[in-house]
Amino acid sequence: MIGFYTVMEAVIAFFLVAGGTFALIGSLGLARLQDFYMRLHGPSKTTTLGVGCSLIGSMIYFSLTNHTLSLQELLITIFLFVTAPVSAHMLAKCALHQKLPHHDRTQGHPEEFDEELEDPDTGTPSSTPAP
Repeated sequence: MIGFYTVMEAVIAFFLVAGGTFALIGSLGLARLQDFYMRLHGPSKTTTLGVGCSLIGSMIYFSLTNHTLSLQELLITIFLFVTAPVSAHMLAKCALHQKLPHHDRTQGHPEEFDEELEDPDTGTPSSTPAP
């Protein structure tokens, strides 16, 4: 019969391997994608999951070895999952504000990507961007 600690070691190993896999995929996405907008997805999504899985594995391990609930890792994971999307959103908004060039395959073309912007007073296309 499989013991409790053997099952928990398998769960810890699963979270650590999953965390490493997510971090690797996020790093590859950061290195291989074409422009800033596509590269932003690597660290903001997969690396966040990678660090979260590693912290959950660490939380389980230290809870078992110390025979008490380890909340430090849980608090770090919650903080990470709350702050990573906000920082990614702010980086994307700054990139749009700075009018960073984008690749043709970048999806979701907001008005900041358009060459001709509408004049806010008349509603007609103008060749100069609005302030």
